[in-house]
Amino acid sequence: MNWLDICALEEINVLGSRIVSGPKGDIAIFRTSDDEVFALDDRCPHKGGPLSQGLIYGKRVACPLHNWQIELESGVAVAPDEGCAHRHDVKVVDGRVLLALHNAATAAACV
Repeated sequence: MNWLDICALEEINVLGSRIVSGPKGDIAIFRTSDDEVFALDDRCPHKGGPLSQGLIYGKRVACPLHNWQIELESGVAVAPDEGCAHRHDVKVVDGRVLLALHNAATAAACV
């Protein structure tokens, strides 16, 4: 698997996000209060709201349009809502945020 160096972890605010342009649309990379990072398509499964502009708490993000709660680890909407934001592999190595480059056959699908 190839990894794309995005930025230093410190360049993403705690409880903030950074947007990266992907081949199928924008990807939001989120940083939690525990310095964990997660990456999802920057599109809520409900009405396409920009998740990167939502509030992050714990390991969830709340869509800014209709307050849908999305699990950062899986991209799955919290019940009673249903849907999924596509998840991307991301990690921190030596203080750098790395995003996995996948082909369509190996992309991380919603579960």
